[in-house]
Formats: sequence, C-alpha cells, structure tokens
Amino acid sequence: MDKDQVKDVYRAYLFGSEAHAGQQRVSGEPYISHPVAVAKILADMSMDHQSIMAAILHDVIEDTPTAKDSLVEEFGEEIAELVDGVSKLTQIEFESKAEEQAENFRKMLLAVAKDIRVILIKLADRLHNMRTLGPLSPARRRRIARETIDIYVPIASRLGMNAVRLELEELGFAAMYPMRYRIIKESVNAQRGNRREVIDKIMTGIKRRLRQDDVNGEVVGREKHLFSIYQKMKLRTPAFHEVFDVFAFRLIVQTVDECYRALGVVHNLYKPVPGKFKDYIAIPKANGYQSLHTILFGPFGVPIEIQIRTVEMDSVAEEGIAAHWRYKGSGDATSDFVRAREWMKNLLDMQKNAGNSLEFIENVKIDLFPDEVYVFTPQGKILELPRGATAVDFAYSVHTDVGNTCVAAKIDRQLAPLRTPLYNGQTVEIITASNAKPNPAWLDFVVTAKARSNIHGFLKNLRRDEAISLGSRLLDKALSVSRASLDSLPGEIINAVVGNYDMTSLDDLLEDIGLGNRMPQLVAKALVPDLEEKDATDATDSTSNNEPLVISGTEGMVVSFAKCCRPIPGDPILGFVSAGRGIVIHNQHCHNVGEYRKLPEKWIDVKWEKDVAGDFSVELRVDLANQRGALAIVASVIADMEANIETVNMQEKDGLYSSILFTIGVQDRKHLATIMRRLRSISMVVRIIRMKS
Repeated sequence: MDKDQVKDVYRAYLFGSEAHAGQQRVSGEPYISHPVAVAKILADMSMDHQSIMAAILHDVIEDTPTAKDSLVEEFGEEIAELVDGVSKLTQIEFESKAEEQAENFRKMLLAVAKDIRVILIKLADRLHNMRTLGPLSPARRRRIARETIDIYVPIASRLGMNAVRLELEELGFAAMYPMRYRIIKESVNAQRGNRREVIDKIMTGIKRRLRQDDVNGEVVGREKHLFSIYQKMKLRTPAFHEVFDVFAFRLIVQTVDECYRALGVVHNLYKPVPGKFKDYIAIPKANGYQSLHTILFGPFGVPIEIQIRTVEMDSVAEEGIAAHWRYKGSGDATSDFVRAREWMKNLLDMQKNAGNSLEFIENVKIDLFPDEVYVFTPQGKILELPRGATAVDFAYSVHTDVGNTCVAAKIDRQLAPLRTPLYNGQTVEIITASNAKPNPAWLDFVVTAKARSNIHGFLKNLRRDEAISLGSRLLDKALSVSRASLDSLPGEIINAVVGNYDMTSLDDLLEDIGLGNRMPQLVAKALVPDLEEKDATDATDSTSNNEPLVISGTEGMVVSFAKCCRPIPGDPILGFVSAGRGIVIHNQHCHNVGEYRKLPEKWIDVKWEKDVAGDFSVELRVDLANQRGALAIVASVIADMEANIETVNMQEKDGLYSSILFTIGVQDRKHLATIMRRLRSISMVVRIIRMKS
C-alpha cells in the first residue's frame, strides 16, 4: 500500500479502538483485538485498503453507539456501506431466533450484491470467531459451528476460497463433535508414520518421470482433511483405513500445455482408473476452479489421487475471488470474479420472489448445492447446473421468460418430459409457447433456487390477479342488492373505505375478499351504509339481484373443488368461503354441508356456467370378478371414453371379487353417466358406485 492508504488504515484503527474502548471479549481480551485479527486475515489475502479499514470498523455500528452517519462523515460512503452490510439488525424484534438469523443473512447478502467485499469481510470475521470459540459454552459453540458448516462453508466454496473453506470445516467439526474429531485425529496421526515410506516412493517416482519428459513441476503430498474423512465414513460407512488408504498428490506446473503433458506422464507411470478423469481446465467449476483430476492404480494396490494445475490456478483454487484483488491491476476482471458477480445478481432475483427471509435462506441453501452437471445449449454454450437438475431448471437458467413459457424439451434431439433429470454433456433445447405459464406441479421436481423462486413468484402474482378478479365479482354481487356497483360508486367513498381497512389500494381489498379473508357483504355495507334498508324497500324488485355466482371451472387457484364430494358440472352446488383459500365448491348433498350450514354468512349461492369447460375429478368404485386382465380391460374402456385416469387403488375383497377405486377426470355428469353405462356392459363388472364422501 502507498503511504496515504497506510495512514487511512491507521486512522480507522484509532477510530475503532476509541469506539470499542472498555469492551472485552468473552476471553477477557480487549475487544479491538478481534477487528484487528479480521483485518490481518484480509491483509494476508492481499485485499485492498478499503476492505481492511472496513474490517477494523466492522463491529462499531452493531456493538457501539456509533451511527452509520458518523462513519460516512469520517471515512466516506463506500466504507460505511461495507460496515453496514456486515452489521446485524439489532433494532428489530423477531419472533424466533431462526427468523432473526435468516433476516440478518438476507440483509448481508443484499449488501453483497452491491459490493462483493462484504462477504469477504464476513468470512474473515467468521474465521477468527471460529478460531477463538474456546471460552464459549458448549451449546453456543455447537450453534455457531452448525451455522458455519450450513451457510459459510458453502459460500466460501461457491466463491472458490478453498483455504478458508477447509479451515472453517475443520474448526466447525472440532466444535460440533469434539470426541469424533479427537478420535479421527489420533487415528490419522497413528497411520501417518506407517504411510511415509509409500508416499516417498510415489513422489520420487513421479518427480523422476517428470524430469525425464522435460516437464518442470512441483510435486506435493496432500493431507486428507479430518472433516472430509468423517463425511466419507458417514455417507458410505466404510472402515477408517478404507477412507484413509488413498494417497493424494498435487502437481503444480507453469503452463496449461504442461498440465496435459504431466497428465500423460502420470498415466504412463501408473494405470488410470476408468471413468475417474475430470477436466476442470476446459470446463471450469461454477466458482472458477480449474484443475485436472485423475485417479491411478498405485503400488501395493493403493489408489492415488492426483490434481494437476498451473501456479495461477493454484492461487485461485486456494483464495478464489480474493485472488482477484491481487491481479486487479493487470486488466479485466478475473473470470472467477465475473462468475461470483453473476451469482450475486441471481441472489437479487431470488430475493424479489421470496415471500420472507426464511424462504429466501432456504433458496440460497439450495443454490449452494456443490455438485454440478455441465450441459450445452443448441448454440454450444455450456451451462452448469446442480446434480439432479431437470429441463425446467435448464430453461430458467437460460432466461426467466424461457422458463415461464416452456412446454417441452429436446434432450440430444429427442423429445423428453420437462421433469427429465439432466446428465453431463447433454445438449438441451427448450420448446416454448407464448401463452404457456408455469405449472405448480413443477415445484415437485425442480432443484435450482432460481427456478423455484421464479415459479413461486409467478404463482403468487397469478393467485393475486385471480383473487382480485373474484373479489371484484363477489363485491359487485353484494352491492347489487342496492342496485349499486363498484364502477358507480364515487372514488372518494371507495378510498375512504380502503383506508378504514388499513389497505393501500382497492386491489388489496379485493384480493382479501377473493381469498376469503373478508366477507363481501360487510365491505358492501361499509361502502353503502343504507344497504339493508334499500334491500327491504326494494324487495319486490330484487329478484335479479340474487343471481348466483357463475362458476366456469377456469378460475384458477382461488376457486377449488372439495375433495370430500368432488362436484362436477351438472351437480347442484354451493360455495363455502374459506379464509386464505377463496371459495371451495361443494355438492349440495355432501355430508359436510350440514355442518357448514351452521355458518350461513360463509355460504354463497353458485351455479355452473352454461358451457363450462375442462376436466373435473370424480371417484368411482368398480366391483368386479377376479379374472386375469380385468384391471387392464376396465382402464382401457375408461381411456376409450376420453377420460383421464388420475389414480388407481385396488383392494381385494375376497377370493372371487375385488374393488377398484378410480379417480378419473370427466367433463360433466353426462360424460360420467356415459362412462358408467359403458363399464356396466363389461361382463365381469358387478357394480359401479360414484363415491361422494
């Protein structure tokens, strides 16, 4: 740093030291020792002077009376924003610890989206806190360690900061499971002496062969980390010696060309294990990591893991985006930095669609899923997706509009269902339709946070639009008793009522009515206070005002059909207003109707539209003789009658007869009657019953 930058850092230290004067850590040390240690971690990463100043000041807003404005005045807007991004929300009361953590995490990540240095300061802060967990209570140590492994380890991994990730993992493992950590550590130390001779022999062999082939490279042995050993033992349940008996080496060379030449050298020296070679140089990981990975059959039958990379790749692999500040002056932004910025942009998109902080943090956890598959667009562009991603995930990763309008997919030029999982190397083409929209069923199989949050967001907006439309119809129906309508009422009266209900707009009030949270009759009474009197005086003229609400079957998510009686067009029906769900349609003969009649204000008269369209679910019980192929014959007849079978449940009654429960989609009562008549004509069918409860 130049002299002026050093002066600024020292000025930040004096300010922080004065702000934290008299404060102590749990260990008894002066509090300022922690911010200074955080600043030193960032200095070791070669971060810029502003990051180091912000690290020294990172707790002054949260833990001292110092206001953000004071930092702006003293050090400028940029450093104040960095400090504020790392600071927790202390002035808000939260219902639970989980909600508080989630909201603080959301605040931090939104600050990260503006300036990526916020997360580097937070990671350094967390690293020093993990190094000094000793004086805390065991319960608090475990809670902090769990949060570190769940959130901060994946973030460090996503940003390519391997050295920070590994240290956080080891410290977190030691704090969460001290006994397991100690036992594995003792076992590793005991094994290390027995392995030294084998390791030396392999390293000597590799170095000699590299010299013979004129490849200049450094060969280093890699220690297996305790948390990695523990994870493998936990997931695969092998014995300790099976996990530990893998020798790992890293070859560091000067150029990319030498990486591939070194690969040829080690493959000539020891036979490679088929299917275990990975080229992360040609196709880097999402966090910018580049390296060649291979596994060989070593001497004594022991497998050898080898990573081959250049010096710069090794620096990026260990420090990730922190290495960007080291090379910042050399030209354009490094590729890993660009990728990190892209990820942060996606976080902002997720935030817009998340309902609350807990939902947002769950989406981020999904997005931090480490295993990737690499697939191609038809133009040859490579996209990385989490393992298990489907064609819908791919569509949303291309563009939100592509995801929202996708109807089918071609995988390697073959049509495939949208729920098809993708594998490395496939070429995926998405077929869209302008009038298509996301299906709620997609939420059952999508794995990327971007797809999940966009589907949620679209459905939320769609549900709002449908609720507003239904609320408007219900309110107009309630107002029609006094021969009024929403359109005929003065704007000032509507605004006054909206304000009385603590709503910001008429649409919010209509949505509340449509979702069943507010009764339309009460809102109508507020809009037209003499509603009941007009109803009484004009009773003779009000026959047209009591028209039932018309149900078309296409109302979407705010009108649903009760599972207890499964009404279909042609059935006599009633509507029950259910809070949060809108209107639930019941058959008038449903056994639940008697119970609901006790709440007359919740009922609403409804009727089917004349030309109602769509499929409606109905349950049929078919009793038939036990004969070979009976189920296939019945299913074939239902399919021939253009009805979709949704579920089948077969229950054997006795040796001679069986009962089969079908849930099928029909158009109306006439369609159902035709199907039942056709089924009765089958000789083996004994009885057919439509189940209504």
